Amino acid sequence: MLTGEMITVMVVLVVAVFLFIVEWVRVDVVAIIVMVTLPLLGLVSGDEAFMGLSSNAVVSIIAVIIIGAGLDRTGIMNKVAKPITKLAGNSESRLITFVSATVAVISSFMQNIGAVALFLPATQRVCKKVNIPPSRVLIPMGFLGIIGGCLTLVGSSPLILLNDLMAPKGLEPFGLFDVTPIGITLVVAALAYFITIGRFILPKGGQTETKQLIDFGRIYYTADGLYELKVPETFNSNKTLEEMNIRTEYLVTVVAIAKHKEERKYFAPTRNMRLSPGDDIAVIGPIDNVKRFAHEYGMHLKDKLETFEEELSPTSAGLVEAIIPPRSELEGKTLREVHFREKYQVNPVAIRRRDRIYYAGLSDLTLQTGDILLLHGLWEKFAILKDSGIFTFITPFEAEVMKTHKARAALICFGIAIALVISGKVKLSVALMTGALGMILTGVLTIDEAYHAVDWRTVFLLGGLIPLGVAVEKTGTAAYIAKEVLNLLGEVSPVMLLTVIGILTSIFTLVVSNVGATVLLVPLAINMALGAGADPRIAALTVAVAASNTFVLPTHQVNAYIMGPGGYRTVDYIKAGSIMTILYLVVMIGAMSVFYGLTG
Repeated sequence: MLTGEMITVMVVLVVAVFLFIVEWVRVDVVAIIVMVTLPLLGLVSGDEAFMGLSSNAVVSIIAVIIIGAGLDRTGIMNKVAKPITKLAGNSESRLITFVSATVAVISSFMQNIGAVALFLPATQRVCKKVNIPPSRVLIPMGFLGIIGGCLTLVGSSPLILLNDLMAPKGLEPFGLFDVTPIGITLVVAALAYFITIGRFILPKGGQTETKQLIDFGRIYYTADGLYELKVPETFNSNKTLEEMNIRTEYLVTVVAIAKHKEERKYFAPTRNMRLSPGDDIAVIGPIDNVKRFAHEYGMHLKDKLETFEEELSPTSAGLVEAIIPPRSELEGKTLREVHFREKYQVNPVAIRRRDRIYYAGLSDLTLQTGDILLLHGLWEKFAILKDSGIFTFITPFEAEVMKTHKARAALICFGIAIALVISGKVKLSVALMTGALGMILTGVLTIDEAYHAVDWRTVFLLGGLIPLGVAVEKTGTAAYIAKEVLNLLGEVSPVMLLTVIGILTSIFTLVVSNVGATVLLVPLAINMALGAGADPRIAALTVAVAASNTFVLPTHQVNAYIMGPGGYRTVDYIKAGSIMTILYLVVMIGAMSVFYGLTG
């Protein structure tokens, strides 16, 4: 029988879903509104209203994010990405297969958005190199990143939540790899789809080039290109770079030298450095000047960057403008006096003072407040320079200093966390937080970096929706809705019931969020299964897995993230995602029938 409390809960639920759809306020704010409203209406107690913030699921998600950030910060993920993109070669099918499959595996233990973000720059570079539009690769990579979260119980927020949502019913919790057979089946099916049918409906265009933030070709005409030169074996000059007068004679700046005999690369070569036979150098300057410089010294101008392809790629290095602020320690000094290149490991390319631009003699120019320097270097070096406070950067950039020396510590912390999870002797949150704490104690991340890595919107979204799930269950609303749905369906087999649950979850996920759909529908699915005589654990698992079936619209954060780089429109997701959605449901139900012995 429908009670007043049930009606009130349904009203709160409908209002919450409506606010999620119209987005008048952010989703996490909606969740906080729900968190506060429920106890005020007497639907949950004060303790129950905030239990989500300290729940096993929320703490586990925080820990997973920190562990993933630690693995990324130490460069471990970059080392994984590099050989994968090389193995793909110039084949579109291989590129889709290798990149997407690897992203899926990485998504099984870190945020799927993090896995996709990791591979995006490398994938774009490879696509450009082999002349394949990124639009042909990024949707498969993004979709597999989402599906990869189903490979383990800690791969996605819905699966992390699952055991907590089942606990009130006294159901046996799932283990870390209980969902893996279903996840593998979904990954294989998705890859097969994109290699056979899917690739024919992917957009053929949509390739977008990264725009320079500043027109350096107009403002600083010397900085219109980055080129790589090979020093000939017959080179016998014993002059230093300064004595060669490269900048003065050719308006060309040497920004990197690879000395193969020393097996070492210098990314801010000093004026006293000498070139040797067989060296590779990277220079910035107008192409005609570079050609003249190369011709006069007998150097070979390469068609593209080879030796410096990775280190000087746009994702690793670039040009920035920086202004000398008042009271800077550089004011009244020359770059030579402060040993600028040696100290900060970046290259000055030009200096602009009011309407005049200096291309040569930069080291001996006395700097003044307001001078603008054009600098080239690695982003990680600019991050250090930014912290020094001697410049105000005009060009916005993001850079993180990789702690490659902490890679072993990060792997050990990750291994300990996984071992504890597999052992089953400690709670999931304790096991994962042990790994996260290890990342901090070993210096992989500072505590501030760990705080910064956490997506607090997700934390409060979960914290606010968990008590709503409690209210739906506590007031009997879930049981009432389940009974009414079953009355409408009539006699159904377990397979048909799971199909209905999967479709319902997929629809909810598109308009609410995978977290919201899971919290709201797991209690409902459990009650529906109990009413139909089916396995409630499998019904709950169906919701958690189906919550990743979000491909038709760019509403999932992964789909939204790749939309710009891929040059996609909403219709592209509808075309590629519609078939994927149906395939996902069919394969998911089929895999559950096989691995969990469903009948009918």
